[in-house]
Amino acid sequence: MSMMDHMIVRPVTAVAWTSNTSTCPKDFTLINITEDGAAANFTRSFAMKSGYYLCYSKDLTGGMVVSDIQVISDKDSIPHGYCYIAEHLEAKTSVSKKKRVCIRIAPVGSVDTAVLDIKLTAKSKMLLQHYTYVGDIHGYVLWCRKGHFNSPVPQAKPRSVNLDLHRLSLEQPSAPLPLRPSNPPPVPPTRLSHRRCSLHNKDADKPADSSFQGITALDGIPFSLHPKFDTQADGTSPQLNSQLNNIRIKSLQDIENEYNYTFTVEESAAKRTRPSLPTSDLSSAQ
Repeated sequence: MSMMDHMIVRPVTAVAWTSNTSTCPKDFTLINITEDGAAANFTRSFAMKSGYYLCYSKDLTGGMVVSDIQVISDKDSIPHGYCYIAEHLEAKTSVSKKKRVCIRIAPVGSVDTAVLDIKLTAKSKMLLQHYTYVGDIHGYVLWCRKGHFNSPVPQAKPRSVNLDLHRLSLEQPSAPLPLRPSNPPPVPPTRLSHRRCSLHNKDADKPADSSFQGITALDGIPFSLHPKFDTQADGTSPQLNSQLNNIRIKSLQDIENEYNYTFTVEESAAKRTRPSLPTSDLSSAQ
């Protein structure tokens, strides 16, 4: 495996014309010299002193890559899916239309290979290893290298943990706290029922927060025994007390023995057959 395979390879994301370094866009690389040492200044004619340069970018912020690049003449129609490269030129500078560079742009996630690099050579017999010939343009030869590239790894944005917890919290500082069993409203000074006491003891172990998870329909409702059935009264109803004390709690077996019914009479009645009349009686009746 070559050293190039171990390196992080980023694809070309944009190609453009520029007059000089001052007009070259940010994050673009200006090609000011060819691979064989010549100046890479494109000019329309020998009389023009100012020219323009080819530049390219590898900034993946836009999420697009250059999947292909071509050089076409002014007589050829632009291929489907291609576009001419942008121009960042000075006011009095223009690009020759005899040969034009066009590229095909694709989303970074829709392609596996893309243009990884572009280079220029003077119009000579020089060949660039691992590069593909694109075409001749204004006295230069354009080359490109295609291959697989490393997809950008999405970076997680730093977020404030306290802010996230505050957004997830259901607590509202200005809202009143809901009624909880640990803080019930004042009740009359009567004896609480055994059911209410057991509910209060079970909820005492739960955290007293303001979330809606532990709230039930019975929270905040006071339970007390009616004075009519209070056996701890001052002896004003001895008859009622004696009746309550004489109540016998029956077991499941006692209830089965007392209310057991076998439905024998009903079953015997259902098994009885209706008596049939003789045939002679039916003919006489007619």
